[in-house]
Amino acid sequence: MQVRKIALSDASFERSPGQDAEIYAGNVIDQRHGGPVTIGFGRYAPDQSLVEKLAVDDIMLVLEGQLSVTSEGRTVTAGPGEIVYMPKGETVTIRSLGQGAVTAYVTYPHWQEARE
Repeated sequence: MQVRKIALSDASFERSPGQDAEIYAGNVIDQRHGGPVTIGFGRYAPDQSLVEKLAVDDIMLVLEGQLSVTSEGRTVTAGPGEIVYMPKGETVTIRSLGQGAVTAYVTYPHWQEARE
């Protein structure tokens, strides 16, 4: 695997697996590229939410908009330039606030393989 620059325009977005919400993920680096992590972008329409028990460690950087993440009764809100770390095994509720959000994410290991 070589050094790569990754842009939002490199992502091909698909609805997050198992979710009915208007939430989309676009991996740009994953198991197909031979690295140990998945890197991608997320798009959240306004006022959407998902509940997920994390099968991987997930790091989410908010690029645009605002999100809240709730786990074990604690809620954090993140906006542009802020990072939310969500550890493997946690059940989280992620909500887009206001006009929605765009994020970048890194997971370890690959989230697609962990869901199978």
